[in-house]
Amino acid sequence: MLVGLIRIHSNIYRSLFWFSILQLFKALDMRSPWLNKLSVIFGHRLPVSWLLLCFVSVLALISVFGSSFSNSFDSVTSIPVPEIYTNYRRLKEQAAVDYFELRTISFGASSQRELGLCGKERENYVPCYNVTAYLLLGFKDGEEFDRHCEVSRQGKWCLVRSPKDYKIPLRWPAGRDVIWTGNVKITKDQFLSSGSMTKRMMLLEENQIAFHSEDGLIFDGVKDYSRQVAEMMGLGSDSEFFQAGVRTVLDIGCGFGSFGAHLVSLKLMALCIAAYEATGSQVQLALERGLPAMIGNFISKQLPYPSLSFDMVHCAQCGIVWDKKEGVFLIEVDRLLKPGGYFVLTSPTSKPYGSATGTKNRNMLTPLEQFTEKICWSLIAQQDETFIWQKTADTRCYSSRKQNDVPLCKEGHDAPFYQALMPCITGTSSKRWIPIQNRSSSSHLSSAELEVHGNPEDFFEDLQVWKLALKNYWSLLTPLIFSDHPKRPGDEDPLPPFNIVRNVMDMNAHYGGLNAAFLEEKKSVWVMNVVPVRARNTLPLILDRGFPGVLHDWCEPFPTYPRTYDMLHANGLLSHLASERCGLMDLFVEMDRILRPEGWVVLSDKLGAIELARAHATQIRWDARVIDLQNGSDQRLLICQKPFVRK
Repeated sequence: MLVGLIRIHSNIYRSLFWFSILQLFKALDMRSPWLNKLSVIFGHRLPVSWLLLCFVSVLALISVFGSSFSNSFDSVTSIPVPEIYTNYRRLKEQAAVDYFELRTISFGASSQRELGLCGKERENYVPCYNVTAYLLLGFKDGEEFDRHCEVSRQGKWCLVRSPKDYKIPLRWPAGRDVIWTGNVKITKDQFLSSGSMTKRMMLLEENQIAFHSEDGLIFDGVKDYSRQVAEMMGLGSDSEFFQAGVRTVLDIGCGFGSFGAHLVSLKLMALCIAAYEATGSQVQLALERGLPAMIGNFISKQLPYPSLSFDMVHCAQCGIVWDKKEGVFLIEVDRLLKPGGYFVLTSPTSKPYGSATGTKNRNMLTPLEQFTEKICWSLIAQQDETFIWQKTADTRCYSSRKQNDVPLCKEGHDAPFYQALMPCITGTSSKRWIPIQNRSSSSHLSSAELEVHGNPEDFFEDLQVWKLALKNYWSLLTPLIFSDHPKRPGDEDPLPPFNIVRNVMDMNAHYGGLNAAFLEEKKSVWVMNVVPVRARNTLPLILDRGFPGVLHDWCEPFPTYPRTYDMLHANGLLSHLASERCGLMDLFVEMDRILRPEGWVVLSDKLGAIELARAHATQIRWDARVIDLQNGSDQRLLICQKPFVRK
């Protein structure tokens, strides 16, 4: 308590002196009566030297008294202070809070205006996607459906509002199978006309959509399909996917996430990608269920993942013509697959060769089969409408091919942030060329696998840091840290986390330490690990650890729908972006777009960056509190919660 009192008094003293200086300069207005009296003594023009003398005298007083308080404070803070905050009363004693409150008084709360709400037409707004505008700009051959942030114009800042009937999602595990219809944009006609396997798994009620993929009542359910795929791979059941080296799955055109939800129940990481859809979006519904998903498609650009990222790529009626454009889409799948990985294709146009239309369909599949041989894939199984290819684990296959086969890329061609699709094979010379069947059976990477990315001890230390940080964060996720936050009628003091946290976006993931800490603490949370494009590229390590991740430029909007994340976290991102071309307010408006109502934001950064961030948080109507880490550094935490604005 003594530490807090000294800290508060010191900051109040300094802040009041700065406030006095502001008042002094206001008083120096030439029209003030105080200055007129002085002019009688010194004449109509005050000597500059006199003004400088007054200013220097005030600074000297600040220095003398400020240093005395600082010395007193240093003598007290020699005792270590724990970094886990469990007492709300103690939080109110943080010096940073007092500083910001005094700063608001000094400069006037009216100097920063709150942003207004966007129109109703933007309730499901996703920047960088505008088919009509892109057609007018000359995009064609499917590129009008692609992401084009470079030509999108940023209008006036506004906050994307929630739909009228929006409700807070249900807690897991119920929330994984039941969502509110008012939270997503899908019409009844779209629902009834859905024909894919996963879309048939839904039951539409008055205000809910229920997914019954796990109860075994659907005749062609996901469980049966998953077991069929496992048996085609030579496994006894889908519970053996992990032991067979399949831990990460990229699910293309994922329907509404039922296959991914089943894989998550098997402790696998399944990331759904699908093209942008104005209504009835697969990605939006998957994320509303709390499942890993993001907007992405096979049109003209590489997906934002490095080479050798996934153990399996899955396409069930995903609508892609794989042998189109001289097989460049299959080459992109090959780039993403790890050595020995699997490509699973389920399509109603692909019938067994022994059927009545076998000759026709065999001729139709011939170009696809021929091309997969050119990139060293083997067709290992075929059953009904499902085909499974396996990528070679032996790099010698590429040197033994014919001369006119798909060439190998030159070194340095793997820069996968929405670059043009490459008609060449990458990854064959990478240190990460490790067949999935040769990896350790443990859920953690072995020391040898970690050494590919750096010093294993660094990763271990990073995990310990984030385990402690997670405990700190978790204890703060309660509205009790906001002194003016109203409690709900009849509610007791809510324990942290006050609200559901199913998914987290780590906006500057580094090694993925926060994700690892969540797993160590057995939290039912998945993390989207984002690596900024101009930071050190640690995404290969994150994906090798079996975590979802993506490269992203935070000067651009993130490819997701509004209200799709429960918590946003960023450590050092604000300082990192200080030298970038983008504005901080653009980032905060984007964060507000992708954060659901009553969701949380945890920012860790230097005091100056946190000070600016809190000002922006106020403008976008977030409740915010600055936390002093009390470790002698200039690092601060900014804890924010987005309010549920019902308009």
